Amino acid sequence: MKIYFASSRLFLKDMDSWVAGIAEAGFDGWEISMDGWFHSVSDIPKRFPDIKKILRDTGIESSVHLPFSGLNLSSLNEDVWGATVNQLSVCIESASEITDVITLHPGYIEPNSREATSAAWMCHKKALTKLNDVAERAGVCVALENMPNLENFYCRDPHELQDFADVTSGISMTFDVGHANTNGNLDSFCKLILPRATHLHIHDNYGKYDEHLPLGKGSIDWKKIMPKIRTEYHGKIMVVEGRNLFEGRLSLDLIQGWF
Repeated sequence: MKIYFASSRLFLKDMDSWVAGIAEAGFDGWEISMDGWFHSVSDIPKRFPDIKKILRDTGIESSVHLPFSGLNLSSLNEDVWGATVNQLSVCIESASEITDVITLHPGYIEPNSREATSAAWMCHKKALTKLNDVAERAGVCVALENMPNLENFYCRDPHELQDFADVTSGISMTFDVGHANTNGNLDSFCKLILPRATHLHIHDNYGKYDEHLPLGKGSIDWKKIMPKIRTEYHGKIMVVEGRNLFEGRLSLDLIQGWF
């Protein structure tokens, strides 16, 4: 299994200042967060040459996490929904040049959707179907991720994540261990989602907030979880989501004790 590193705190920093440290820390690859770098579709062709260059220079592999700020797959506002699908489609096409696995955040219930939850659910399903069509043409896998304990977001429950994957042909799943822990249903996620997951995100917390702590520094029982991952996870990549490379290295040390 390959071990990658990702950081939501470092992605806005200049790539040359830290990405080379991913390989130096012992990771096999970098999961690139497109959130923050891409404020419009026009930003995508401007940024990707720099990303591809640093991947060539460092020799590390890559996966991609699609942007999510300001976007909503389940929006009942047709302009927001259309812009969301369009931007994510262009991102998938560009990301296919550097990876074959792409993580996608689900949508959420907006205030005007609370009395029209069925319509929002159908918008979400329709968006996933369209994005999967783009992914199939680009030859990549798009994996829908479970969310942390954030009110109104889809996919905090393993059954709901599984349902969206099942009703949308081709969409796979990214299992985020830390996110599941904040919802108090990590065991259920391990039972239902782990054996089917295409992609894996791993970090620690104390069960309430999405803290992205190093493994062993929160409340997750890794002696219980790691054997499950080792025997039941069939994906090729595990992504350590850390606040910085020093803490990422702490997590990597723990993982290497199991694999």
